[in-house]
Amino acid sequence: MKKILIFAFFFAVVSVCRGANPTPDTIVWDVNNLESIGGHTTTVTGSPKVIKTEKGKAVQFNGLKDGLTVDAVPIAGAEKFTVEIILRPDGNTPAGAQRFFHIQENNSKNRILILLETLPPQNDKWYLDTYVKSDKGSQNLYKPAITHTLGKWYNAAIVYDGQEIRHYTNGVKEAVGKLEFSPLSSNGKASIGMKLNKTFWFKGVICKIRFTKRALEPKEFLQP
Repeated sequence: MKKILIFAFFFAVVSVCRGANPTPDTIVWDVNNLESIGGHTTTVTGSPKVIKTEKGKAVQFNGLKDGLTVDAVPIAGAEKFTVEIILRPDGNTPAGAQRFFHIQENNSKNRILILLETLPPQNDKWYLDTYVKSDKGSQNLYKPAITHTLGKWYNAAIVYDGQEIRHYTNGVKEAVGKLEFSPLSSNGKASIGMKLNKTFWFKGVICKIRFTKRALEPKEFLQP
């Protein structure tokens, strides 16, 4: 019995980065290699590294010139959505703001940005910052007073329920705002570890991104 329980616990922890049980309205990107993410060929910028972590294989970005670009918009057509990212922020960068996930339509400013900001003077704390823009409106959410420690694993999530946009860190709601949103088209790209224009680099590790075409409750989130 003890061996069974130990195995079950190990499987639950590792599965966070090696695959969650997908549903028809869910797309999971395992960020564990440099060649293909979510079935899409990647374009590599700089020299991100595949490393072994306690959560399985993941990709490490150096905060200076590392990023991945994917020709896909996984939440295209979604009137409601949840985007979750399992990441470990590891330090400060010259830019300060680190746009670790960016999805945007081609030839349009419609986009979703998920980033973190470190706090001077020590730069040993960070807070979550999110931005959503569509043809109908935009909303920027951030709460500098709600900070987190570098070097630990987190679930950073943004949720839109058709009227309200919210973001969470480890399932705790930190910011909320009203938003009118028109679904993004499939004609676009996503970047991981950087902004699409190759700026605002992320320093740390990312192992999974999950896209759900509905507004999830925190109890449904991936565990960090």
